[in-house]
Amino acid sequence: MKRLLFFIPLAVAAFLGGFFFWGLTGDRDPNAIPSVLISQPVPSFALDAVPGLETPGLSEADLQGSGELMLVNVFASWCGPCRAEHPLLTRLVEEEGIPLMGINYKDKAEDAVAWLDELGNPYARIGYDISGRAGIEWGVTGVPETFVIGADGTILYREAGPVVGDGMKRLMEAIEAAKAGA
Repeated sequence: MKRLLFFIPLAVAAFLGGFFFWGLTGDRDPNAIPSVLISQPVPSFALDAVPGLETPGLSEADLQGSGELMLVNVFASWCGPCRAEHPLLTRLVEEEGIPLMGINYKDKAEDAVAWLDELGNPYARIGYDISGRAGIEWGVTGVPETFVIGADGTILYREAGPVVGDGMKRLMEAIEAAKAGA
């Protein structure tokens, strides 16, 4: 019996060690989190404008049945990857003419205004999600996240993480597929 009691903690430690080793190795992509919202209408939400910003707020009505392809980008001024992707999103809006909507996620209004004043504001509308409730409705796991919204208000694609490098490549592929399917 004493021998068995000695081996139980050893077996538990070996199991946990193996599990942690498996989690730290391999080709798993933590950004490849599936979204249950793909092929679903945009969730029900209504967000006021960011206080101090002239850009109007955002609601589901602004995205449903607009008749055009749109992007929704969830961002925050405190998010480093958001800063990295911002010039690429700005260029995408300018070159492709795709409307970009924003959800400012859990951010101080004055910080968001200063950030957009510094980097420029490519957003047609920005909803102020100080509580994070809209983020929950959208299934946001972290910022930044970018969604491709079809002309009928259906969520077609979600990119978790910044749209730089491979992220931008995947986003452009999703946009092209959406245009081809329209």
